[in-house]
Amino acid sequence: MTQLKTTPLNTVHRALRARMVDFGGWEMPVNYGSQVDEHHAVRSDAGMFDVSHMCILDITGTSARAFLRIALANNVDKLKTPGRGLYSCMLNESGGVIDDLIVYYFADEMFRIVVNASTADKDISWLSRLNAQGSFGVTLMPRDDLAILAVQGQNAGEKVWRAIPTAQQLGASLNYFHAIHVKNTPFGTLMIARTGYTGENGFELIVESSHITVLWKTLLAHGVRPCGLGARDTLRLEAGMNLYGQDMDENVSPLDAGLAWTVDFSENRDFVGSAALRAKGQRAAFMGLLLHKNPQGNPAGILRAHQKILTAHGNGEITSGTFSPSLQQSIAFARVPTNVSVGDTVQVVIRDKLLPARMVTLPFVRYGKPLI
Repeated sequence: MTQLKTTPLNTVHRALRARMVDFGGWEMPVNYGSQVDEHHAVRSDAGMFDVSHMCILDITGTSARAFLRIALANNVDKLKTPGRGLYSCMLNESGGVIDDLIVYYFADEMFRIVVNASTADKDISWLSRLNAQGSFGVTLMPRDDLAILAVQGQNAGEKVWRAIPTAQQLGASLNYFHAIHVKNTPFGTLMIARTGYTGENGFELIVESSHITVLWKTLLAHGVRPCGLGARDTLRLEAGMNLYGQDMDENVSPLDAGLAWTVDFSENRDFVGSAALRAKGQRAAFMGLLLHKNPQGNPAGILRAHQKILTAHGNGEITSGTFSPSLQQSIAFARVPTNVSVGDTVQVVIRDKLLPARMVTLPFVRYGKPLI
């Protein structure tokens, strides 16, 4: 039996009696008691997630920008200001998604990407091959010495600055999808990024692994609630944010996963997978799905991944589904024929029953407010 990897906070999670699960080969907390309470803590106040299982990769060298220009479907030429971040997919030659990631620009010869834990080895191997094939000569450096905490919620900023007052002057005015490095904090040098995976205000804090336990305990003392993978999943689904391996993978085009906005065809840029995307185009629509309630006003069932959707234009499939704590309704992401429209009523097969649902625009919730 393969031993699970652990983050530097593993003993902290256990001390808090978290329920631990195997998540892509990592032992991670799914909740610390009530997943629903953790979800609401983020929507109404502030919660924190250990995301140190994700892989940080520094890409350096004089050809770093040219390398990422062909490696990513989004265009790193948009990154002109140090600290600016960009969400992108990394594609194979067939236009399928190898991974989705965030890339940060810090200098012409220094970029940082954060990739998913379950795909890290595959991603590094793929990038190494592209580097060698194109003779870019860049250095790919996994930063195993660093760890990540995500602090998310309406009051995340207030509590982060109280916990790290030395960072407030630089970080309080940080724009969305921007990052800074703050030196000489009680936790060493911090990279503070105004990003997240919940649809709320918040930050992702990258710190040396040796300091992350003290940072966690300091945030805890300032009222930031520990949250696990369960709440992270319901939050990201309400916020309309894709999960790699469910909503897209190597056999799914970003155009069919609601991610066309992350693909930059400008200037006829030839990134890996661009020819396939141009040739195939969009073959499916990707949108939200809201299950109708029963006549008593209660949830009629729970939408789950891989359930079949029957429409007037052909069949589709749920890619991610859950019960939304914010809406008190069952919600999902749906990949359906392109002729299906927002507002259409469709049928979902749940336990051999056909239940009605309505196609809606994503996201379902943003900044604590229902949007449907």
